[in-house]
Amino acid sequence: MADLSQIVKAYDVRGVVPDQWDETLAELFGAAFAQVTEAEAIVIGHDMRPSSPGLVRAFARGAAARGADVTEIGLCSTDELYYASGALDLPGAMFTASHNPAQYNGIKMCRAGAAPVGQDTGLAEIRALAEEWREKGAPEPVAETGSVTQRDVLGDYAAHLRSLVDLSGIRPLKVVVDAGNGMGGHTVPTVFEGLPIELDPMYFELDGTFPHHEANPLDPKNIVDLQARVRETGADIGLAFDGDADRCFVVDENGDPVSPSAITALVASRELAKDPGSTVIHNCITSWSVPEVVKESGGKPVRTRVGHSFIKAEMARTGAIFGGEHSAHYYFRDFWNADTGMLAAMHVLAALGGQQGPLSGLVAQYDRYAASGEINSTVDDQAGRLAAIRTAYQGRAGVELDELDGLTVTAADWWFNVRPSNTEPLLRLNVEARDATTLERVRDEVLAIVRG
Repeated sequence: MADLSQIVKAYDVRGVVPDQWDETLAELFGAAFAQVTEAEAIVIGHDMRPSSPGLVRAFARGAAARGADVTEIGLCSTDELYYASGALDLPGAMFTASHNPAQYNGIKMCRAGAAPVGQDTGLAEIRALAEEWREKGAPEPVAETGSVTQRDVLGDYAAHLRSLVDLSGIRPLKVVVDAGNGMGGHTVPTVFEGLPIELDPMYFELDGTFPHHEANPLDPKNIVDLQARVRETGADIGLAFDGDADRCFVVDENGDPVSPSAITALVASRELAKDPGSTVIHNCITSWSVPEVVKESGGKPVRTRVGHSFIKAEMARTGAIFGGEHSAHYYFRDFWNADTGMLAAMHVLAALGGQQGPLSGLVAQYDRYAASGEINSTVDDQAGRLAAIRTAYQGRAGVELDELDGLTVTAADWWFNVRPSNTEPLLRLNVEARDATTLERVRDEVLAIVRG
């Protein structure tokens, strides 16, 4: 029997099907989810992976056996599931492994109103129950088992997004979208329908085997096709979604990537125009430009750790209007503090279509510094390498260190952050500087210590 500690991660369940988990285990997870959330009803959705429908049916059986009525919304993006959880005020479960290869699948769970379920907010209890029941057998179904019904919420999801960002009055835009054979191919046509957008779809066929490229736009090799199409067709903008379409990446009219930090700053300025003085959350490795733009726009920047559970918790605590991460996760108060790449993309389209200039010119004001991007190094001793970096920079004049998330070292003209991966023997380095020469110097100096 598979070790559940290998598949129950910090924020979700994820593993290879059927080697690490299967429908039998999915049924136990469903029963445990219903019991831990004490839900009278839940909502479930899934991505396009071949294993998803069977896993959903099993999870629904388990939840119904504990007395929960189940609403299945079928094929959907992760943010569409969050919409359903928020709009219906129900706990939810999304079956997806995001950008992982075809043999993987997983479950992202939330409480009513799309509140996250992680290790400290129910996931550890769900795992413990599933382990117990796997060994001793699941409890007998309750006297009144729940029902299982189907419901399509795609139109309602699209209408909600369009009520938050009005695109009806923008100038006509030519938009290339690479869905990577993921769920963006399902949601984009409905969200964009009837808008002044000439849509050029790439890889919209739902195919969980990802025949064209991995559905992970964070890796530069996976946006090469999009960049080429934008240049070939003279499009105004290119958008790339990951497998479950909760993240969105942007390329400009030249096919050049726009950094998620620049998108965060742009969207923050738009949200703050609606509600001046609000808080905006950003993680500790977004660009200096993000808190600068937030302050310039009359908002209050709050810096937090990397990861959606930390961002969502800070948004709830501070009442923040918006939050953004370097990984292209964007969180909105108007969307139950949940992340939605689609809504961020719509903000970018509204900003672009609300003026006459190209996207490159529009985002230049938000892209102020030289950045390395995330550089991963395999190391034998994460803690030892981090300690060596701390020793090298501690006590230097004009340099500050903090350990909010990994180690951040800040000087007048540069900063860097080094974080250990939770799942692999890696250190992740991000460097930013006021110019490219300084960036290269600092990057090389830190990598020399990281890589020994």
